[in-house]
Amino acid sequence: MQNARPDTQNYDHLLRNGTALIDVRAPVEFSQGAMPGALNLPLMTDEERAAVGTCYKQHGQQAAVKLGHSLVHGKIREARLQKWLAACRENPQGYLCCARGGMRSHLVQQWLREAGVDYPLVEGGYKALRHYAMDVIETRSRWPMILVSGNTGGGKTILIRSLPTGVDLEGLAHHRGSSFGRTIVEQPSQTNFENNLAVTLLKKSDGGEVTWVIEDEGRMIGSRHIPECFREQMLRSPIVVIEDPFEQRLERLKTEYFQQMSSAFLSIHDEETAWQNYAEYLHHGLFAIRRRLGLERFAQFSKHLDNALELQRKTGSVEGHLAWLAPLLEEYYDPMYRYQLSKKAGNIVFRGDYSQVESWLRSRT
Repeated sequence: MQNARPDTQNYDHLLRNGTALIDVRAPVEFSQGAMPGALNLPLMTDEERAAVGTCYKQHGQQAAVKLGHSLVHGKIREARLQKWLAACRENPQGYLCCARGGMRSHLVQQWLREAGVDYPLVEGGYKALRHYAMDVIETRSRWPMILVSGNTGGGKTILIRSLPTGVDLEGLAHHRGSSFGRTIVEQPSQTNFENNLAVTLLKKSDGGEVTWVIEDEGRMIGSRHIPECFREQMLRSPIVVIEDPFEQRLERLKTEYFQQMSSAFLSIHDEETAWQNYAEYLHHGLFAIRRRLGLERFAQFSKHLDNALELQRKTGSVEGHLAWLAPLLEEYYDPMYRYQLSKKAGNIVFRGDYSQVESWLRSRT
């Protein structure tokens, strides 16, 4: 396999097009932050990298390089080379990437070339890509935004995902933003949340400046925080409010939190484990707001929840959850929403039901 493509500094192209990156950094580096879709095939393990780093500090670069070659040689080197070769065949338009586009990616590139594969690398490596991603967030956060607000169950996320310039921050953070917000997928690192945001902004702005449509969020989404420059623009932006009937909101929430979440747990666990984890997820959500509910009300809701879980497991019906969900909305979430929105009343430019808000947004974005 021959590849005449040159090494690149075209970070916009790499990120906007989701170009495959064969990332040869150690697993610990990769876990702290990587670009979407990158494949981690390290030159060295975490332990090998640590040993080489210690050697470098104590004895200098030449000794560290010698140690590195002694650690990655023979069958170990050959096994890793075969993985790189396979990745190159599967991703003929991809690039090698290390921390700074330095020794590691050049060494892997050299070994590939000796094996008959001329494969390009990212100049500047992950550090350069990361710097570019943060610059994308900084510059595009200055573009116009419209925030979508509304009571829990109003369909805000569904609407945002349907719009060409909608940016689903909760989807990127793998969290719905409430006490019941966690999903079956672990939240990304803060760095990866930002990297994913940058790539999303690039992909949704091929033709130049656009108006972003974003849910009216707080500073945090689960344990991840919205970049400050982005958050500042959100605070200045106009707001549209979805005002759907209570019963319609309940139907959406029944689907999202009970039918879809129970199915999600069942898709990745055996039945017994799935139901245990699903029950723990709902109980955890209630427990997180127990002080605001009051301990007596918390105990009542918890009992209703247990009864609803038993009914759901026996019959498949989620109707039992309304005994605690409906009063939870009426007594906790809706008053909290009204209070928070009252502080932003001056930014509200439109109110309507889901369809009316959707039409309004499409006419302006």
